[in-house]
Amino acid sequence: MNFNYQKARELMVENQLRPNKIKDKVVLDIFRNIPKEDFLPNEIKTFAYFDSDINLLKNRGYLKNLHIAQLINYSEIQKNHKVLHLGALTGYITAILSKLSNEVFAIETDNKIKNDFLNNIQKNKFENIQLVEGSFEKGFSQKSPYDLIFIDNPIRKVSEDILLQLNKKLGKIIMIEKDNNYVNQAVKIVNNDDKFSKQYLFDVFSKYQLYEEKENFVF
Repeated sequence: MNFNYQKARELMVENQLRPNKIKDKVVLDIFRNIPKEDFLPNEIKTFAYFDSDINLLKNRGYLKNLHIAQLINYSEIQKNHKVLHLGALTGYITAILSKLSNEVFAIETDNKIKNDFLNNIQKNKFENIQLVEGSFEKGFSQKSPYDLIFIDNPIRKVSEDILLQLNKKLGKIIMIEKDNNYVNQAVKIVNNDDKFSKQYLFDVFSKYQLYEEKENFVF
């Protein structure tokens, strides 16, 4: 029997997202219509809409669907926004960001995953996404400033290099700040004329970490 992914997406929206205050129709429709299974290896496609993290690399993967939707919801993305996505993996979240914004610049450093990303974006015909050569620590200053910098796997601290790539007129970072091996906090950092504020959003329980940071991180 063939697995009904469309039905699984609908159940994910109705049972995981709607009951947890994800109400925006545009956001819900994007989650209904982007086939997450297309961005996963064959052996784990049927896990796409489970209420759990999905491992792709040793210490990285996709967070549970609700956390992805919460991060997107708090991003308040506008159609004219320019977005930098750090840790693009196979492209699923990048694809969601692209549906809401004007253009997305994505950074991924794992070579195999990068090839999967490019294949998935091309296959699904996302035309406002560009994979760029940058680093998770340094970002991609060539196309800054960004209205949104999106970091969906936990990091300890965000670097000054990344902060400086935000639009000074309320550019924001949506990220997950790692507290220990499993407990993390989703936060929003806003730049208002080089005055930065940070707001706690919600707790995230995940073992993931985007990269191992050095000690010279500042915020």
